[in-house]
Amino acid sequence: MSNIDRSNIFKPIDIAVVDSNLYRNDVNFRKVLEDVSTGEDRLFNLTVASREDAARLLENKEIDGYIETDPQICLIVKKSGLAQSIIKNFLDNYLQTFSAVNTILSQNPAKRHELSAALNDYKAYIREVPPAKAKLDIKPYFFYSLIAMACLYGCFLGLREVADIQADISPLAARINASPVHKLKTFLYSSSASLIIHIAEILTLLAFLVFVLKIDFGENTGFVILTSLAGSFTGVSYGAFVSALVKKSLNVKIAILISTVMTWSFLAGMMYTDIKYIITKNLPFLSWVNPVNLLADSFFSLYFYDSLSRYALNTIILLLFAVLFCSGTYLIVRRRKYASL
Repeated sequence: MSNIDRSNIFKPIDIAVVDSNLYRNDVNFRKVLEDVSTGEDRLFNLTVASREDAARLLENKEIDGYIETDPQICLIVKKSGLAQSIIKNFLDNYLQTFSAVNTILSQNPAKRHELSAALNDYKAYIREVPPAKAKLDIKPYFFYSLIAMACLYGCFLGLREVADIQADISPLAARINASPVHKLKTFLYSSSASLIIHIAEILTLLAFLVFVLKIDFGENTGFVILTSLAGSFTGVSYGAFVSALVKKSLNVKIAILISTVMTWSFLAGMMYTDIKYIITKNLPFLSWVNPVNLLADSFFSLYFYDSLSRYALNTIILLLFAVLFCSGTYLIVRRRKYASL
């Protein structure tokens, strides 16, 4: 994904201009075209060609359009698009400026030098201001969604912990239920161990992303780690809740976990970033009940926003989900009894 953001970098537009006596004699237009077609920040890659060659280049899609000056300046294209719109806007701007200059000079020829100085002293009245502390970059968001998915994949550890205390699932679970240790205490100890293992895995993932892939998480390293811990806790508790709730085979439970986590990841923009904004605009409720989206949005808030208010809101809702999953698991498991082992 190292070059994914290069797709938004502007590239000079390939155009041609038909060589004719009018074009060669129109010093102003020829100079303007040459000026915007030279240098590293040029607007066009300009080719001067005959009408037949220009038409052939356009037909072969080697240029986006060509300009004719005889009898008047006009643009010839095969389709509409961004490049064609830029060329047309350039020509319209030139023609409007040229017409304004002619009108001013016809009414007051003495203003020639003043007008020439004004045209050469071009001023921009718009400046770019970053909307927040960080430059908006689409690339980190894919990795934020990836980390969120990895955190929720702790559900498989939670699934296994509950399965190990359900006597009708496996012989190991039957032996644990027959032991003198209370099964909830056993579940708590083993779940804590699984949570520690999963947190270590997530921290290893974060270290790889930061030090090897050079992914920028902003300056709030402590909050990034805290968010990962909250995500791991939510993932393990979610797996435990599904395992306790669904009275089916282990394969069915695994299928439910995979399908839900991957659906959440897709809706959070992991595979297609625009889907996140479509959901936020049209179905905002889904954004707030999607743990993967809450996690990814927490990382994004730390990276992009100056205030921690949105981050805090996302994290609090995420922890509420974890508490809900843990409570549901406890209520289900504590009431489950077995007639025989």
